Amino acid sequence: MLLRILRTRLRPHRRAVTLLGLLQLVQIMATLALPTMGAAVIDHGVIRGDSGYIVRIGLGMLAVALVQITTSVGAVSLSARTAMAMGRDLRSAVFRRVLDFSAREVGQFGTPSLMTRTVNDVQQVQMLALSAFGVAVSAPLMCLGSIGLALQQDIPLSVLLVALMVALGLSFGLILGRTDPFYERMQKYLDRVNGLLRERITGVRVVRAFVRDGHEGERFGRTNSELCDISLRVGRLLATIAPVVLLVLNGFMAAVVWIGAHRIDSGAMRFGALSAFLSYLTLILMSVLMVTFVCLAMPRARVSAERIQQVLTTEPSVTAPPRPVHTAPATGRLDLRGAGFRYPGAKEPVLSGIDLSAGPGETVAILGSTGSGKTTLLNLVLRHFDATEGSVHVGGVDVRALDPETLRRTVGFVPQRAYLFSGTVADNLRFGNPDATDDDLWHALEIAQAREFVQRLPEGLDSPITQGGTNVSGGQRQRLAIARTLLRRPDIYLFDDCFSALDYATDAALRAALAPEISRATVLTVAQRVSSVQHAQRIVVLDEGRVAATGTHQELLRTSTAYQEIARSQLTAIPHHYGGSDPDATAVTTPQEAVHGLGGQL
Repeated sequence: MLLRILRTRLRPHRRAVTLLGLLQLVQIMATLALPTMGAAVIDHGVIRGDSGYIVRIGLGMLAVALVQITTSVGAVSLSARTAMAMGRDLRSAVFRRVLDFSAREVGQFGTPSLMTRTVNDVQQVQMLALSAFGVAVSAPLMCLGSIGLALQQDIPLSVLLVALMVALGLSFGLILGRTDPFYERMQKYLDRVNGLLRERITGVRVVRAFVRDGHEGERFGRTNSELCDISLRVGRLLATIAPVVLLVLNGFMAAVVWIGAHRIDSGAMRFGALSAFLSYLTLILMSVLMVTFVCLAMPRARVSAERIQQVLTTEPSVTAPPRPVHTAPATGRLDLRGAGFRYPGAKEPVLSGIDLSAGPGETVAILGSTGSGKTTLLNLVLRHFDATEGSVHVGGVDVRALDPETLRRTVGFVPQRAYLFSGTVADNLRFGNPDATDDDLWHALEIAQAREFVQRLPEGLDSPITQGGTNVSGGQRQRLAIARTLLRRPDIYLFDDCFSALDYATDAALRAALAPEISRATVLTVAQRVSSVQHAQRIVVLDEGRVAATGTHQELLRTSTAYQEIARSQLTAIPHHYGGSDPDATAVTTPQEAVHGLGGQL
């Protein structure tokens, strides 16, 4: 898997990799030539006292050393650039794949795991590539070249090199063969730590409100300790590599000096040959250490590559059609025909047999208890999920055949939990329309009842917004999200209980200002309060994923038991004329009057 990813991602950088190999080849040839030239200086220059020979060979060695240094610097620079470029491309590929995922795939992997795979796992593969670029050509050539040139110096002594390579290979095999399971567990623990940290930071207010700091600290501490323990076990195992390598090499070097001294004493070997032989043994040591660094990174990078490949090979359940329809002929038309949705492996569907139609200028409200499938219905329209039964049509075209960009332009969505991005107020509003002018922004803010608080901000439209919009209140976030969607001017508006954080007065003023702006559009609004939907032209009551009743407020009060139960359960103050054209009519009935006043049917 690791080799497949490296081969695939390095293909666009073939020229750089080829040039890198050539630079390393020249560097190794220069490195291997220096000990042989040094031996010649000793045997033919120093021992014989030929100073002219020493100068000539010395100048040659200086030229070779300059070539070695130049090619080495070029190879290091090129390898770093290539590895970083490969990491950039791989990270972008994972990121783009995650963006294509539907909610099902995101839930399958989990947000913390996807973050770890995009950042940490890609970094592990990138660092391995950086290490391998310096070793892939140079280490094998240096090792084989050193052995070959050592054989030229003295064949009997070179038998020790064969024994050295066998001993090192066995040592590496025994140590590194035990690291893969540990690295796999380490990455899983890293996912868990990431998830706990994200959960703790996101829910810090809830944790403090319920005084659960100690409990959450213990949860994080246990997982963190497990990650620490497994990391220490891997560290201890890998820490044995360097001592083992040095012990084996130093032992063989001592044997070479001992045997070489006896051979020089007997006249079977020259002193310069022993010096060159020790130099080549040092080069072998360097190549082995280079391979060691790569071997240290390889097990973890192999696990990371498998995790990355899992993301890259997962096909999104919601995909663009091969021949998309780019225009929706029935502008603003929305139809659900027997639509239903079931999660994979679930016994019961979330939605089943939903028939719903709405056209331009019509407002349809979706009402139901928690878990009745209201938000899932909107997700089917947005194609966050594909219907597992029936079909959803926007503009007269099945959303599964509609071009995704066309669908996004046609349907505007305001979620219940409004999310703002880091940047400025203007940046967030222009998500709806990048070409919007400042006047357009202020107009949208005025309709969303957000102009006043934005004007009070120190820098107005240029005031900073933190990630998630945590520096503004929940109601302000909702109003900014509504303004953002208004700037898009879609044909169909989906409001997912996005007025829930507003007080009654602001809610009434916003609805009154919103009505003329969206009068020609199709509006589908989800709510949990009867008072929020009683003036809708049609109300659809969902119960356990099915349509329990459809009609106006007064009709449902007379005919629908489910609607009556919802209304009866909401024993809260309801404004007179709530949602009407008079935003100042905010007198409130008592709970008893509210129930009795709902048509007198309860």
